[in-house]
Amino acid sequence: MKRAPSLIIVPCVLIVAFLLTLLPMPGWTVWLRPAWVLMVLIYWTMNLPYRMNVGFAWFIGILLDVLTGTLLGEHAIALSIVIYLVVRWDSRLRMFLMLQQALCVMLLVFLYQFILFCVQGFIGQLPKSPLYWACSFTSMIVWPWIWMMLENMRRRFRVV
Repeated sequence: MKRAPSLIIVPCVLIVAFLLTLLPMPGWTVWLRPAWVLMVLIYWTMNLPYRMNVGFAWFIGILLDVLTGTLLGEHAIALSIVIYLVVRWDSRLRMFLMLQQALCVMLLVFLYQFILFCVQGFIGQLPKSPLYWACSFTSMIVWPWIWMMLENMRRRFRVV
C-alpha cells in the first residue's frame, strides 16, 4: 500500500474514538465504557512521540469537553497530564509486554479518572456510583485489541 500521511490516518482514528465515546449506551453499562480517546492518544503518543504531544492532547481534550458538554478544560487538563507521562515514559512503555502495557494503561486511565473526579468534586458534581472507576478495568481489557488494530493500521498505511 502507499504511504498515508499521519495527517489523514490519525484524525480518522480520533474521530472514530470520539464517536465511540458519544455512542449511546444503556444506563447500567455507561460506567463500563472504555476511555476510547485516551487509549488512542496513548497509542499514537507511544508510536509517534515527535508528533503527538501535550499541546495536541490539550486540543483533543477541549474538543472532548465541547462534545460531551462538560466543564471546559476538564478533559483537557486530564489528557495533558496523562500524555505528558506517556511522552516521558514512551521508550519504556514500548518495551513492555502486552500484559504490562495493559496494566500501565489501566493506571493511566485511573489517573485520568482521578483528575476528572477531583475537578468534578471542586464544582460539586461528584459521580454517585462506585462503578465510576470501572472504566479503568474495561480499558485495560480492551487495550490489547486497540493496540493490535492500530498497529496493523499503522504498518499497513506506513504511518510515520
